Amino acid sequence: MTDAKTPPRRTKRRRFDSFDRGEVLAALLFLAPALVALALFRIVPAASALVTSLKNSVVLVGVSSSFAGLDNYKTLLTSSEFWGSVKTTLLFVAIVVPAQTAAALALAVLLTQKIPLARAWRLFLFLPFSVPLGISPLIWGAALRPDGIVNSALVAAGIGTQPFFTSPTQALPSIMLVVSWIGVGYWMVFLIAGLQDIPNTYLEAAAIDGANWWHRFWHIVLPLMRRPLAFVLVANTVANFILFAPIQVLTGGGPRRSTNLIMFDAYQNAFVVGDRATASAQVVILLIIMLSIVILQFRLLSADGRA
Repeated sequence: MTDAKTPPRRTKRRRFDSFDRGEVLAALLFLAPALVALALFRIVPAASALVTSLKNSVVLVGVSSSFAGLDNYKTLLTSSEFWGSVKTTLLFVAIVVPAQTAAALALAVLLTQKIPLARAWRLFLFLPFSVPLGISPLIWGAALRPDGIVNSALVAAGIGTQPFFTSPTQALPSIMLVVSWIGVGYWMVFLIAGLQDIPNTYLEAAAIDGANWWHRFWHIVLPLMRRPLAFVLVANTVANFILFAPIQVLTGGGPRRSTNLIMFDAYQNAFVVGDRATASAQVVILLIIMLSIVILQFRLLSADGRA
């Protein structure tokens, strides 16, 4: 009897396996454009940077480079200027990412309440992101000039003129201001979508049980916002690690290298100095640092403590 039942079971398994393969093929077909784009614009450049970082630095055109192993990494890791750019980048990300996320979450919570003109405020706060990234720094560069509108307002208030982008102590916070003006409204949109997905029944039940607004937010809203917050934190972290345009337009890495982030320093080495091997090594190190922080963020925000 067992032998008689075996063939039908095998037939069912074969049909099930073929059905699974059909689903996989269909999924791959739909995902093919995105996978090709991912390979061409992410994986291939990363692999190319890794290979180039293992070669000797060659500035002259037409001269072939030889294998250098880890020499470029050793040179970078013993360079005080490189470590200065690493510290500046980590400081920048450590301040601007939590600040942007907190501001975006606060605005998202506020604009999902029943307040007048909530939709208009959402559109108004999102507008800075619609301005091209190369134009926004120009606007802020004009506004924060010594004779700009911001300093005029500060003088009228009795505070006095501030140097902003020309000061080693104020340049990096000024870049943070420009980046946050662009980013807060953008990340707010994702968090609003996450808040609107929370069932009202949860909040109503908690209110009936006597929970005040803060308890509802802390014990219900935040846990249910784990995934949107994880996305915003990770995407915002990556965006700020590879920040380039505001630095290029406003400060050029100065004054006194106070805004010289790793990505901008790699650009300088690759396209100004012509040292692509060192620039590639910087990009690889930046990628390692970025991935380490992203994995840590996923672990901290995961429900069970696992990535």
